[in-house]
Amino acid sequence: MDIMNVNPTRMQMTKLKRQLQTAKRGHKMLKDKRDELMRRFIELVQENKKLREKVEAELELCNAHFVNASAVMNKKALDSAMMSSKQQTGLDITTKNIMSVDVPVFSTVTGSPDKGDIYPYGFAFTSFELDDAVQSLEELLPDMIKLAEMEKSCELMSAEIERTRRRVNSLEHVMIPRYEATIKYIAMKLEENDRSSRTRLMKVKDMLLEKAHHYSERE
Repeated sequence: MDIMNVNPTRMQMTKLKRQLQTAKRGHKMLKDKRDELMRRFIELVQENKKLREKVEAELELCNAHFVNASAVMNKKALDSAMMSSKQQTGLDITTKNIMSVDVPVFSTVTGSPDKGDIYPYGFAFTSFELDDAVQSLEELLPDMIKLAEMEKSCELMSAEIERTRRRVNSLEHVMIPRYEATIKYIAMKLEENDRSSRTRLMKVKDMLLEKAHHYSERE
């Protein structure tokens, strides 16, 4: 493991120990965040799967209604009936926060409260099969919008999980071991310096004693 390019001093070791403790706390918090994100993500994916299956089944039903309508109406009349729309539908987008991830919240805004405005045609020259098709599609719209909201939320949460996972791995496998290796290196250097200092002091003491002994012999 590579060590940091720092001076092997006690002050530097104390500073690195504080940084190591901060890194360990951050590592634990990020792991907790990752685990909670994963839990919520899995729940959201399961809900998304159920809703997608429901939407696909309803789309098949809508398609069947339109096929029936096209079977009893000529193409020109069908195209003319669907040409203009009375009901205008907008999309209101807000966000909510899930574990620091801003996910979208979609809601529809209709231009008119009259339910009859979903039919963009008169009933004199159209079939009830077309009415069923338009009504089933109108009932399906909220589920389709909810599905889009959930799939976008899954995408954003997945990206955040990946970012958090990379940060956890970086701390766990790079930063924390590097701090620990550097602290160990500094501790070894300090011990080595202490031994060298004690050795020098002992030599100086021996030299002083020898010098003092020689002086006493001359006397």
